[in-house]
Amino acid sequence: MTSLNNDKDKAKVSLYKTIKKMVPAIFTAMVATVLGFIALSTSPVPMIQDFGNMLTVGMVISFLLALFFLLPILFARDHFFTPKTKNKTNKPKKPKRMVVIDRFLEWFTQKTIVFRWGIIIIAFAAAAFGISVDLDADVETDVETFMPQDSQELADIHKLRDILGTTDQVSLVYRGDDVLTDESLEWVGKMTESLPEEFPDVVVETKSITGILKRMNDHGLPSGREARDQIADMPEGQTKLFINEDHSKGVITVGIKHLEASDLEKFLGDLELYLNDHDIASLDTTITGKSVLDVEMIDGLAGGRYQMTLLGAAFVFLGLLLLYRHPVKAFIPLLPILLIVGWSGAIMYFLGINYTPLTATLGALIIGIGTEFTILIMERYFEEREKGHPKENAMQITNKTIGKAIFATALANIGGFSALVASDFVILSDFGLMTLINISLALFSTIVVLPTILIVLDRYVKMKQTT
Repeated sequence: MTSLNNDKDKAKVSLYKTIKKMVPAIFTAMVATVLGFIALSTSPVPMIQDFGNMLTVGMVISFLLALFFLLPILFARDHFFTPKTKNKTNKPKKPKRMVVIDRFLEWFTQKTIVFRWGIIIIAFAAAAFGISVDLDADVETDVETFMPQDSQELADIHKLRDILGTTDQVSLVYRGDDVLTDESLEWVGKMTESLPEEFPDVVVETKSITGILKRMNDHGLPSGREARDQIADMPEGQTKLFINEDHSKGVITVGIKHLEASDLEKFLGDLELYLNDHDIASLDTTITGKSVLDVEMIDGLAGGRYQMTLLGAAFVFLGLLLLYRHPVKAFIPLLPILLIVGWSGAIMYFLGINYTPLTATLGALIIGIGTEFTILIMERYFEEREKGHPKENAMQITNKTIGKAIFATALANIGGFSALVASDFVILSDFGLMTLINISLALFSTIVVLPTILIVLDRYVKMKQTT
């Protein structure tokens, strides 16, 4: 009975220590992770905004479930379902044998501390190289490259493109008080005929209201009342394709060849310059269509991914600064994770992987996930330092005691994202692969780089000694 009561008391003590020591650290890690994910909401691309919002909600729910569901279950197991054990107070307790992973972590941490300056130099040099090549990285927004390349739907698109010459287009929308004036119709006719000649390698065909009028008049363009009467006699469904009912707006449809993102952006820039050189005062012209949206997405992803990463880092730092009220302590868990942004860019460069709407989120994503690891290690390290352990011993104890939990968490994340690698959709498989790589880098940076940073910056963090 005494043994059973002791086991119940141990369950209460364990619950108390967990809530007192672990929950604050995990709460801090959760806040940092959420702040990293919130940065995704600043993206100009709605799908990335939604992705960030769902990650934030999922992280908060996971923390609440762990606190109010998992902990009670563990306590109930140890408090109410503890098996009866014989009292063995007369026998001395055998010392626990150190398992292989504990011995490895202790040895590895010792070597890491010895070579700390070499590790820091190599880590920063690799990150700098990765950032330099990442600045020139391409962004892929062509939906066709995201699909399974052997799908029948993609084959049908290619076949249709071979038959028609194009499946892509841009629209030139022109506005004015009256788009059926002689001056307006002459401009529309000129643009309709000149664009294929000006851009022969890109423009396949053009369609407009003047094209129909010319076919009705042996390639001549009527004017004045005659042009208006002929347009009025056209089927309503046909005229609505090119002008609206009050004749204040019209459109020239430009069929173009399927272009890579960079070539498409260049063509749209040249097209805008050409229209500006041939504009007329009575009309305002706008280039629009899906192709224009693709270019806007490219710009949003190219510039937005840096913005999301920097904002994620800033949000995490400010959040930790409010919690710790110490700039060095707020910066320490963030620094090893910022290095991963550069390492990841270098790996994508060598693997030949372009950024997509999903992989563009990796910077902010890994800041959110990685700071969880580094905060838990840092909290445990300073706990040992407050007990009076020298910094080298404190770091060894930290990695030995919490290293397995970090490994388990990283492996669980890797296992969850690994399912994406098997996807037939390239956009998902690339995202899954790079997420696995980034989580592995976060684990490496936490176990290898963070200890060296903690040892070097330890002198700048004052600690209260506890007994």
